[in-house]
Amino acid sequence: MPANSDSVEETNALVRRCLQGDGHAWQQIVETQHRRVYGLCYRFTGSAGDAEDLTQDVFVKVYRNLKTFDVERGSFPTWLTTLTRNLLVDHFRRTRNEQNTHSLDAGWEDPDGVSSSPADKLQTQQADPLKNCMDRELQALVQQALLQVSPELREAVILRDLKDMDYKEIAEVLRIPEGTVKSRISRGRMELARLLERTKRQVM
Repeated sequence: MPANSDSVEETNALVRRCLQGDGHAWQQIVETQHRRVYGLCYRFTGSAGDAEDLTQDVFVKVYRNLKTFDVERGSFPTWLTTLTRNLLVDHFRRTRNEQNTHSLDAGWEDPDGVSSSPADKLQTQQADPLKNCMDRELQALVQQALLQVSPELREAVILRDLKDMDYKEIAEVLRIPEGTVKSRISRGRMELARLLERTKRQVM
């Protein structure tokens, strides 16, 4: 979700404290941002294990590069998303010969429950087992379709529709004009819809 001014100020305050050597502030940053980072990593890889490993790598990189973040003017969630994406792009380039997918990015944010903690998952499972089963099947179908969407379109759709970032933030993360962002989102949605419709016909 796009960060509001209050949350940006609160997060930036944590960053300031962390840069001053406050270990508790760093722990709070990790705790509040872990879900975001894990969600991005999971959608990139489609693997919970790889996502956990990459999430750890991201926070190591964040800690090492935190001093480069502009606390006075920057949005930490946007900076974190950009840093995470760059690391995942590097990961893909190293491993793409081993991949069976057609593209780079599997996604930026999880549907309900994908990146939840074990406790969150258990609570959700107890609430409505049938609904959870159907939700998992739907998530799997969406994930499969996302993996087939062309990379430049997929990342735009993920950031907008799954991450709920605004056009300006997406343009900043992807380093492209806002007009290009809007075009990619429109084309990506059409491609994803086509893939989901084809999958629906195959399973019926």
